Amino acid sequence: MTNSQDMIVVGRLGAAYGIRGWLKVNAFTDAQEGIFDYSPWYVQFQGQWQEVKIANWRRHGKGIICLLEGVNDRNQAEQYINADIAILSEQLSELPEDEFYWRDLVGCQVVNTKGYDMGEVTGILETGSNDVLEVKAKGNDAFGKRERLIPFVTEQFILEVDLPGKQIKVDWDPSF
Repeated sequence: MTNSQDMIVVGRLGAAYGIRGWLKVNAFTDAQEGIFDYSPWYVQFQGQWQEVKIANWRRHGKGIICLLEGVNDRNQAEQYINADIAILSEQLSELPEDEFYWRDLVGCQVVNTKGYDMGEVTGILETGSNDVLEVKAKGNDAFGKRERLIPFVTEQFILEVDLPGKQIKVDWDPSF
């Protein structure tokens, strides 16, 4: 239906709830309810991305549940259990200049203030206090490092993010 590279997974459908086709929702958005800001959703159903619309949703205890259009009973809902919820990348809103989507940072080269190539961002860890860049060092790293963890603290460690140039400039000792 659509190219999976254009998809951003924002959650996962959980267990069926009740007999009328409701499903629990595990949202990966900052605020749980933020997942409902996106429409339509695409769910992976029988190996294919299919567009679905939300007929209704509500809070339930500490979580959220939803009813998909066309799903009217528990048996239909059970077919969607553990299905990823995705949106198209163009559905993401523009961010302020100093904010970034994690997916845009992955693949960036990290270079320190002395011009040393620290490696490539392979992921981001969420630690609670601040996010941390996972940087995979090049195979012939002069400091014997395979991976570096660099706190994403702007102005202190992260000096500049050049998304078009796919480069992040950091104030970080390569031996650390």
